[in-house]
Amino acid sequence: MSLSTPMFLGPLTDHGRFPYSAIHRRPTYRWPNQTGLAVYLALNLEHFAFGEGAGAMIGPASPQPDVLNFSWREYGNRVGAWRCLELFDQLQLPSAALINTALYDHCPELIQACVDRGDELVGHGHSNAERQGSWSEADETGLLAMCKNRIQQESGQAASGWLSPWISESKLTPDLLAETGYDYTLNWCHDDQPVPMQTRSGKTLWSVPYPQEINDIPMIVARQMDGKDFAQMIIDQFDEMLEQSQRQPLVMGIALHPYIVGQPYRLRHLRRALQHIAEARDKNLIWMTTPHHIAEHAALMSMGFEQEQKSSR
Repeated sequence: MSLSTPMFLGPLTDHGRFPYSAIHRRPTYRWPNQTGLAVYLALNLEHFAFGEGAGAMIGPASPQPDVLNFSWREYGNRVGAWRCLELFDQLQLPSAALINTALYDHCPELIQACVDRGDELVGHGHSNAERQGSWSEADETGLLAMCKNRIQQESGQAASGWLSPWISESKLTPDLLAETGYDYTLNWCHDDQPVPMQTRSGKTLWSVPYPQEINDIPMIVARQMDGKDFAQMIIDQFDEMLEQSQRQPLVMGIALHPYIVGQPYRLRHLRRALQHIAEARDKNLIWMTTPHHIAEHAALMSMGFEQEQKSSR
């Protein structure tokens, strides 16, 4: 029996946003404090429609209204987020608050607490009950612009970054982000360094590494990992990346959802992990920062490399 040969063999369909690049073959640089590892906390502050739409679940979905899963998620806004912010304050850690703008209607004091701390606000859709990837170009553009404008109007911050609810993208999302004034996206988890993405307008959109492993939803909810094991995973990731960062700049994000890690028994273990990171910060071994500053510095370094190449020609 002979095997049939496909008629067409060749490159697969590509996104066209950036070329392949092996991490050990790139130009090296340091972060602003001359360290090699940039670390940021991503605190996902989310709101969900009652009785409709998507949402993470602690138990099997019930007919709507699904009170069990809705109220479990709402615990994050009423209790868990406040406990997380208390912990961040105790350790003097900055964070990036990834916010659904529906929170301005639901619990504006929570966003204000982040603003008062000096945290960065990152656009994260209007509600995590929705997925933007299936929307029309006009509707998706409207969402991106509306979220950016509302954050500016309500909190006085010009949001420079975006994380799609459920990491839901259309083929045009990077283009639309650049065209509506965003400088970076957290949607892609393909690298440990910031990566410039091409867009149809010619403007560079930076991809800042956002973790899907050091992330409590896939680890604790999907894989049913214990809180102490998740905390140890954070420590192990940090220690290994700190060693690797002696050779090149790296980014470590920690994605947290307060209805998960804000549960007291998990917060106890998160405290241990963040204390470990804070000790390294105090020794000036890392740059504790936010994704906006990471993207900003990467863009500055990229400009410097381009100028060096031009001058050497």
